[in-house]
Amino acid sequence: MTRIAIYPGSFDPPTRGHEDLIRRSLALADRVVVAVATNSSKQPLFPVAERLALLRAAVGEEPRVTFESFDGLLVEFARRVGGSMVVRGLRAVSDFEYEFQMALMNRRLHSTLETVFLVPALDLTYLSSSLVREVARLGGDVSGLVHPAVAEALAKRYGR
Repeated sequence: MTRIAIYPGSFDPPTRGHEDLIRRSLALADRVVVAVATNSSKQPLFPVAERLALLRAAVGEEPRVTFESFDGLLVEFARRVGGSMVVRGLRAVSDFEYEFQMALMNRRLHSTLETVFLVPALDLTYLSSSLVREVARLGGDVSGLVHPAVAEALAKRYGR
């Protein structure tokens, strides 16, 4: 039986922290589906297709990782792709309450879908997409925080 993990998120933009969790998820599953959520209530910096392309560039050629977008309930996406676990990162205690509520709701809606929480690498604990966007918007150097393709896309987006 193939264990399929789903790593959902907005990935706007993908960061080195996302890359770290994707690679570490491979130790828990036979296949990882990186699922870019389309959320009509948010105004993303990058369109979904570009976020998928940036993720592919950042992760490289790993045959056990696939990239898809989804809208609607994560549990329905999990059923569609045969996912048995959801991978989420916890950077700080402040992340826990929201993630805990989501995990419990997902379990209620899909009783066999497990949620696994991973703690990021120590040097990536503070990193978030919103922080990267803000630094890039203000002209700061994000090269150590994101893949070079992402840094280039941010520079273009902000006219640098």
